[in-house]
Amino acid sequence: MAQIAAPIEAVTAAAPVVRDQVRAEQWPPRKLSLALQGGGTFAAFTWGVLERLLEEPDIEIDTISGASAGAVNALLLACGLAEGGREAARARLNRFWVRLMHEASFRSLMLVGGFSPVGSSVAFGPTLRSGQFDPFDLDPLRQALSRDINFAALRAAKSPKLLIAATRIRDGQQQIFRNDAITTDVALASTCPPLVHCAVEIEGEAYWDGGFGGNPPLLKLAQETAATDVLLVQLTPSRDSYVPITLAAIDRRLDQITANAALNAEVAAIAWAQSHAACSLRLSRIAAEDSVEGLAQRSSADLGRGFIRLLHRSGREAAERWLGQGAMISAAPPASDQRTPSAEPALA
Repeated sequence: MAQIAAPIEAVTAAAPVVRDQVRAEQWPPRKLSLALQGGGTFAAFTWGVLERLLEEPDIEIDTISGASAGAVNALLLACGLAEGGREAARARLNRFWVRLMHEASFRSLMLVGGFSPVGSSVAFGPTLRSGQFDPFDLDPLRQALSRDINFAALRAAKSPKLLIAATRIRDGQQQIFRNDAITTDVALASTCPPLVHCAVEIEGEAYWDGGFGGNPPLLKLAQETAATDVLLVQLTPSRDSYVPITLAAIDRRLDQITANAALNAEVAAIAWAQSHAACSLRLSRIAAEDSVEGLAQRSSADLGRGFIRLLHRSGREAAERWLGQGAMISAAPPASDQRTPSAEPALA
């Protein structure tokens, strides 16, 4: 659950964003932008968050940034809003995630990492890194995206502004794709884990999963949004009470730390800039790990229907708490646990 604290009010010193001050009592916000982190099936938590937000008739979604599975949720949300408003957006999100739980092609995709750079590493570890697994194409996800997302609708005036991230292989830089440039290939590039799938080529440039360069893009969102309030939905756990000792657990924890590194740097940059730029951005965070016990020990490729339903329900509940807290919310990460970490529990 997001913590009550002073609002973070900045973007970057080089590119300050100045907006009209919003009265603290105006909550929930009338205009909201979303930063959606990727994380394989953990993104079912975001599904729950979005579903609850869509039930608030007075909240207008301005801009959405996303990478990897966060990009998929962003595209589903934006397409639904553009074509049929809140109910259409809820229906698109629901249809996609219910199909993911039940369709064999989706389940086989997720078993080899799916739209999660973390999941691909955890699922196969040394086998993938040794080159013993042959990459294959993204046909199941391509078919699902083509079926569930009308990419032409993303260019309509009713669509929220989109910032979808992919990682450019040539120089390792983050590439941001906006509404008029977003295609099925862009969505696939944002969800392409390199240990499992071949790179996705767009106009002669090869791309990997957007989660490597910014998961999700936060500073760019802060610079471009017209909203005062930005909500970050964080999926990858930042805390773990156990010291991993098995190869799989060590691999999983390293992936979690790496996945959050760029995000932590962007949040820190926004916090630092609050005393160096005149702006009124309020950044708040809903973290899945605050609602789902033991999430750090779970795999983001976990396809259990009960687990996905738990994530969805937890996301709804977390959004409900966020809506009820008031305007003074901070995205600062929770205080570190000062206890000595325990050894990782033995597996039966």
